[in-house]
Amino acid sequence: MQEYRYFNDQELERVDRAVLMAEELVNDFFKLSAGHWLKNRYDIKTAKDLVVHEQVRGPFAQVVKYEGRKKEVSLGSSSFSLYKVCLQDPAILSVVEKDKALLLDPFLLYILTHELVHVARFLRFEHRYENVGEANLTLAEERRVHDLTYSILQGVSILGLSKVFLFYGEWRGGQGGGETR
Repeated sequence: MQEYRYFNDQELERVDRAVLMAEELVNDFFKLSAGHWLKNRYDIKTAKDLVVHEQVRGPFAQVVKYEGRKKEVSLGSSSFSLYKVCLQDPAILSVVEKDKALLLDPFLLYILTHELVHVARFLRFEHRYENVGEANLTLAEERRVHDLTYSILQGVSILGLSKVFLFYGEWRGGQGGGETR
């Protein structure tokens, strides 16, 4: 049986760096201001901080939508959407350990950029979160998000990113197959 492992402290620092870079790249691509991100809240958590329904087997991450409301306000009209990017450390670490061609840093950058593209598309109403459960829309949306992720990252010079592109290559250009995220 394979060990169920979370990111260690050094890996968490690498996650932090990948988050900062992914945020900047997605902001630039979608022309979003930092205020737009703060206004339309999202959070990124690793597996050790996820509740049971946020943990999944297979995907490397998922976006879960919550309705938030300030504690002092009880009216529903003051509610807001909160998107939580749930990183699945065991899946990420397992694939990087098995496939030595995949380096953790570029793999994290791709995964985080991909998930933030989902969030940006939800916030811009380019895709409805509620459609996530509809199989055909989900597959088409995954392909679209992989295409956008590639467009965002193709000009970035990071050692090992080309191997990550190969890993996800079947998802670009409308060709399905392989594991999502």
